[in-house]
Amino acid sequence: MVACSPLRSNVNLSRIVRTASCSGVSRLVACGHAKIDPKIARDGINTMSTDVRRSLPPVLRSLRTDGYQLVGLEQTTQSQCLYTFSFTRRTVLVIGNEREGLSPEVLQLLHHVVEIPVYGMPHSFNVATATAMALYEYCRQFPAG
Repeated sequence: MVACSPLRSNVNLSRIVRTASCSGVSRLVACGHAKIDPKIARDGINTMSTDVRRSLPPVLRSLRTDGYQLVGLEQTTQSQCLYTFSFTRRTVLVIGNEREGLSPEVLQLLHHVVEIPVYGMPHSFNVATATAMALYEYCRQFPAG
């Protein structure tokens, strides 16, 4: 499952939908004024459940209570490297906003935070690109879905 903070770009959200669908994700939660462009998301919009919610923290609290591991994709002093992190099958990948990342309130709800090593400038990947990399790593660990 993927849960997105309010994203500024509908293009980024639509790319995340397409990538998540290609990765076998069955549910995506988007927050804010999310709009998915079907030309970008392609069949992804039809192959998984997409929920649009007003705010992410209540959704994460509920998923945490339901036994999901909440893993944020963010650069923090406590982040673990994505490539050495072991996901569990019942994982929610939590994605931050393009400019602000994950809010302090969301960070407090997470079980783990992972980051993707960056070797040049700028210091971070585009949110849709980073999500694709994290989903690919999850799929590498669980190739059968």
